[in-house]
Amino acid sequence: MPSSTPRTVALTLAGLGMMSALAACAPGGTGGGGDSGTGGGATVDESYNDGTYSADGSYQAPSGTESITVELTLEDDIITDITVTPHATDPTAKGMQASFAGGIAEQVVGQDIDQLQVTRVAGSSLTSAGFATAIEAIKAEARA
Repeated sequence: MPSSTPRTVALTLAGLGMMSALAACAPGGTGGGGDSGTGGGATVDESYNDGTYSADGSYQAPSGTESITVELTLEDDIITDITVTPHATDPTAKGMQASFAGGIAEQVVGQDIDQLQVTRVAGSSLTSAGFATAIEAIKAEARA
């Protein structure tokens, strides 16, 4: 299997983030209105190994490509702890990422990782695309 270059990995993650963002706009989603949303959708429950996992997720903002790091702990497929670390360079993106990081735990702790559909946290909707990308990477790493 060929090794991945950092650029290939970044482009793959960016593509997944864009697909997640587009999926949030699809009919039946909860992408509109309000300050927070963890809308539903049909997902398949998988089994994941317990542990603490970390992944980066990038997304496109008006300022360019921005990224976050998501670290979470899984126990029986349930998120028991989460930390989002902002890495934005643009002042506006920094503020949005900080708001997202400050509000994400109340949205996802106690939730099954396969049931997450985070579309907006504390007014930040773009950061959720990077979050979704990081969650997909974590799920791939944690699969039993």
